[in-house]
Amino acid sequence: MHNDLLCAVVARPVHRWAAFFRERWLPQLRAGGVNLLTLPVFIEDPYRPEGALRRTLRMIEAAHRLAAGNSDAVALCSDGAQVDGVHAEDRIALVLALESAPGVGEDVELLETLFRLDVRIASLAHFGRAALADGSGEDRTGGRLTRAGVAALAEMERIGMLFDVSHLGAAGVEHVLELASRPVIATHSSARALLDHHRNLTDEQIHGIAAGGGIVCVNFFAPYLHEHDHSIDRLIDHIEHVAGVAGVEHVGLGPDFIKEVLADTTPPCCEHAFVEGVPADAYLPGLEGPAGLPLVTEALQRRGWPEDDIVAVLGENVRRLLRTELGWPAALATA
Repeated sequence: MHNDLLCAVVARPVHRWAAFFRERWLPQLRAGGVNLLTLPVFIEDPYRPEGALRRTLRMIEAAHRLAAGNSDAVALCSDGAQVDGVHAEDRIALVLALESAPGVGEDVELLETLFRLDVRIASLAHFGRAALADGSGEDRTGGRLTRAGVAALAEMERIGMLFDVSHLGAAGVEHVLELASRPVIATHSSARALLDHHRNLTDEQIHGIAAGGGIVCVNFFAPYLHEHDHSIDRLIDHIEHVAGVAGVEHVGLGPDFIKEVLADTTPPCCEHAFVEGVPADAYLPGLEGPAGLPLVTEALQRRGWPEDDIVAVLGENVRRLLRTELGWPAALATA
């Protein structure tokens, strides 16, 4: 439910967008058994705030072009029925998401504009302060959703856009859970009980997401799993913890394959990239990119997980949520 590969695609010349995806990413997705992929539209700091909307639109256009240029292998989906149909054709279903919404700002009506362009999931903030909410890096401020953020949540629920709480500040998550009338999702968040980091969710938050019918998709970013032991066992610890709190039917996978994206976007001449003082390309060995995803299945099998539960976590839980919520206006959503 999270792979920033659009950042790598859009860094290429326009005429290479579809071909680059086919050459660099499609083989990895096939090797990893991926048949559902959320494409976040992430706007880097140099584009904020003045160029955020233009950058947002350009990345959305890149998604549409890579889908059109690889229509034998992938399809951009606007609802859960389309996701299921693409799966039945042995193609990869792509879903567009906003990772924070700097291009929207306080102009909440633009969410419907972006919905028309097939954006179906959105979060309101990244690490810092934004027009709609505070990101988790601002937790000390205790900021909840702004008035525009409250309006954004209501608008997303009305049109059928899934609300993503990943990156949202702790008070913001609590605010969303107070107000939400439809299920929400955490596309890439792990368990704070196992590592006390502001990007992780508390047990109370995890339980609240599950109680509303939502799903927590566990992040693979190694520094959010353990301070020193960057192994797949620590990832499985987080998956098992979330399952224990939320129930296995409310768990999914939200890999953050930063190492692969950085390799595609950062010239060798540049300084090493960091996220809040942590090397941004820190990764779990073997899980540098989507080709390593079968290792997660094997690790769950070693822990003795039943096959049905493994299949649920690998994607069936998310597919169930998308069938009932993705792209359906509030008046038409099914229970």
